[in-house]
Amino acid sequence: MKEKDLSAIKRYPVVEYLERKGIKPVRRTPAYALYRSPLREETHPSFKVDTQKNLWIDYGEGRGGSIIDLCMRMEGCTLSEAIRRLGQNASDKGTYSSLNDFVPNNSQPVMAVNGARRLIEISDTLPPHFQEYLTKVRCINLEKAMPFLKCICYEVRGRRYQAIGFANLSGGYELRDDKTFKGTIAPKDITPIFTDRAEPVCIFEGFMDFLSFLSMKEKITNHCLVMNSVSNVTRTIHYLNERHLTHIRTFLDNDEAGRRAVQDFIKAGFHVENMNIHYKDFKDLNGFHVSRVREQQKRKAQEQTHISITGQNKKSKQVKLKMK
Repeated sequence: MKEKDLSAIKRYPVVEYLERKGIKPVRRTPAYALYRSPLREETHPSFKVDTQKNLWIDYGEGRGGSIIDLCMRMEGCTLSEAIRRLGQNASDKGTYSSLNDFVPNNSQPVMAVNGARRLIEISDTLPPHFQEYLTKVRCINLEKAMPFLKCICYEVRGRRYQAIGFANLSGGYELRDDKTFKGTIAPKDITPIFTDRAEPVCIFEGFMDFLSFLSMKEKITNHCLVMNSVSNVTRTIHYLNERHLTHIRTFLDNDEAGRRAVQDFIKAGFHVENMNIHYKDFKDLNGFHVSRVREQQKRKAQEQTHISITGQNKKSKQVKLKMK
């Protein structure tokens, strides 16, 4: 399938797709449409479609993306199937001239990204080696983390790979495997995560730091935002300014890039709480989190050993008393 044809599918209006399913907006303006989420039951509308960018976001889940992502969620289908169905819907109204261009060949990659990395499949289930990496190496609470993660299958030069995927606002994915690989399925963007309490907004450089924060807390009450790279500082500032959010807490890396990013936020007029003072001896928040978990595990092991030795000593004394 041609990349230009995939771009055409992404231009198929999300509001029209929802209209075909009998879903009407609660509110409509020239710039956006607001719905009660079609992905879950709710009484207050929190599902917004940006009609200019043709992107959607579910504020209740803190997730969004393109019409393809929405089709996959609503119809429980694969990427290839979503593209095929959307191609058919568009063809029914004559929106596109060549339906065959939208029917992917299953033996070929279905989505070209940056000319090299091609997205093949998205799954809600992480393979055991990724689960072990997150829990054993990164000390991530898997139960809390899984709602934010996908298993991404992609292709490079004819070879297939898998990675842990973290979705962004524009329908792209940040990728990481269980070794050293880091990458992106374009487009690259920030990832906002919404809660009831808006401010202060907790800002993270990467999704592993956010998952660490998630694992450390009983419950998250503040809005969170993952930049997915310090290169997205300007985009983050614009996003916060649009929503009149002025108070932030930064959980960035203890390096020059992290320090520059904090200064950029300060210069932009935000009230900034620089949280890396709490993990100043570590590279990042995940490093601090892992160290803390290891210490807790070590203390627990020592306590169990002490209890075991004490129990054995008591039994030994009881035996000696009986012998007397």
